[in-house]
Amino acid sequence: MALPKHVDEAADRLHEAFARIEAARAAPTSTESLREWLTALTDYAQALMDLHEFTNESVHEKLHVLAGQLNLRAFPEEPLREAEPAQPPGH
Repeated sequence: MALPKHVDEAADRLHEAFARIEAARAAPTSTESLREWLTALTDYAQALMDLHEFTNESVHEKLHVLAGQLNLRAFPEEPLREAEPAQPPGH
């Protein structure tokens, strides 16, 4: 499955779990409603973790594409220092 599809599915699971959390919170307090709340909260955390992981993978893939377009064999060790403008003498 393509990475964007994974991201979309994780986002859908996140929204579904949030709706279940809200429904469980609105229900009268009982062992069953607490169990549903905890299950929905666990599903929410898992979907959030998956979404974070897939988003990081997407960024990583895009960086590799950019590196290929720039003919870089590896990412610079200290990219921020290389990108800093040179300071004129005396400043």
